Amino acid sequence: MRLREYADNIPKPMVEIGYRPILWHVMKYYAHYGHKDFILCLGYRGDVIKNYFLNYSECISNDFVLSKGSRNPKLLHRDIDDWTITFADTGLNSNIGQRMLAVGKYLEGEDFFLANYADGLTDLHLPSMIDHFMARDKTAIFAAVKPRHSFHVVSLKNGDQVDDIQHLTHSCIWINGGFFAFKKEIFEYFENGEELVEEPFRRLIEKGELISYKHDGFWASMDTFKDKQQLAELYQKGNAPWQVWNSTR
Repeated sequence: MRLREYADNIPKPMVEIGYRPILWHVMKYYAHYGHKDFILCLGYRGDVIKNYFLNYSECISNDFVLSKGSRNPKLLHRDIDDWTITFADTGLNSNIGQRMLAVGKYLEGEDFFLANYADGLTDLHLPSMIDHFMARDKTAIFAAVKPRHSFHVVSLKNGDQVDDIQHLTHSCIWINGGFFAFKKEIFEYFENGEELVEEPFRRLIEKGELISYKHDGFWASMDTFKDKQQLAELYQKGNAPWQVWNSTR
């Protein structure tokens, strides 16, 4: 709803940054680190996402050679030819917890898996977070990030007296960045209808099975039209920190 100024008939993950939807940017990020087996939990306008990949043109984001007017260009680089994508209908009005439960059957044989809200971008070094997760041997981890919004945090005492005020990014507040890793045991903490970060996370906290990985680098979510414009501006200026596949890192 907060992006209706931009588009009213496409799912949020299909809102474009440059000439590719944010979903592509998120998937490209994971693929850069070797994670190329995807499960897309589809809901509102899932048909748009299906059709996008069914009609995907690698020529849009890769160099290619066209000889003598040929209809079969020779690609010099490839995008998604080594990706495996499962398209799963997880319900029009399902919450994130319900969507995860719906695709659990596609995760058989996996000791752990990664998950993402598909509306945020980061330059987080993913292998470092996974290494931390494995070393701590817990059930769940998420990237903790600093919020980007230009609000000020206020501390109060005696009811209404201001004790302190500081910019949100300079405060001690960390938020859930939407980049997760879970062991398969995560499903034992769910009951039908529950939202991921509500009841299941509470149960994990009680048992000491939920940890975070602090990331001080770039992170941004696309919640509003303004957020979309800011990300598009970074992309247009050639300063898109989330495009780790263009670096040597």
